[in-house]
Amino acid sequence: MNPGPPGPILTVNAVRHAFGARPALKGVSLDVRPGEIYALLGPNGAGKTTLVRAICGRLKPDAGEVRLIGRDPYRDGEARAALGLAPQALALYPQLTVAENLQTFASLAGLKGRAVAPAVAHAMAVTQTAERADDLVRGLSGGFQRRVNIAAAILAGPKLLVLDEPTVGVDLSAKQAIAAALTRLRSDGVGILLVTHDLDQAGDLADRAGFLRDGEKVLEGAPDALIADAFGDQMEIEVDVGEASPHLAARLAGEGLVLRPSGGWGRLASNGYVLAGELAERLRTDGVVVREVRVRRPSLEQLFARVAEARRAA
Repeated sequence: MNPGPPGPILTVNAVRHAFGARPALKGVSLDVRPGEIYALLGPNGAGKTTLVRAICGRLKPDAGEVRLIGRDPYRDGEARAALGLAPQALALYPQLTVAENLQTFASLAGLKGRAVAPAVAHAMAVTQTAERADDLVRGLSGGFQRRVNIAAAILAGPKLLVLDEPTVGVDLSAKQAIAAALTRLRSDGVGILLVTHDLDQAGDLADRAGFLRDGEKVLEGAPDALIADAFGDQMEIEVDVGEASPHLAARLAGEGLVLRPSGGWGRLASNGYVLAGELAERLRTDGVVVREVRVRRPSLEQLFARVAEARRAA
């Protein structure tokens, strides 16, 4: 395959698209470079799915352009051949084994003859699925099926790998295996576009992240830099009190604490360590059983919440 011109593998320039009177993308621009993981984040309805369809050549934007290895993926089959897609909806044959699935997808990707076996072996090695090569896919856990889904997407050695929610509904061991696979692919020079609501994974893996909101890119940069810009010297204080009664919930809210998705109660503060000690002492004096108090740097989860809150305020 012609490697195309030097520079980013993927360039999205001022892309706009609407469905009837409803704008889905309002001039989005981004790029993905070789050996980079770019996390595409945003609430439901932000335009992520529409953007991915345009990147994969399944949708022609109303305005702007998408270039994959310097070519238009909507019109150019060579551009589409440079892309691997692991969709959120598993694209596997449940009645076939892992190896049979990968052999089938290798053929569909245009691999022939002696090229198939090494491609399948490599894909299984990267995704740590070789141990289950002879097992039927329908008998595998959801996390293992996700790994096979990624293996199918990398058989032809894509220059850009697009992953749509690769860790949805998977356990910790599968998340770790997927993270290891993405890290290896990045080291091999593959550009990775990671579309996810798993903000912990995005924070751990992504070299850069872009936030979409209402069809516009509102933030972009390295996760640590974005967090530092948003929160400065503030720290996250999280208090674990177990299940809180309505009275206790009101008491915690009076301290400025908000219930987090993790189940703990948290708030941001500039003097985090000092305030955490004072807060724990006040609660214990009031008879509250405090299991644990944690102080840590804010995460992408807090930044995501701030982006979503700005959307609601607008």
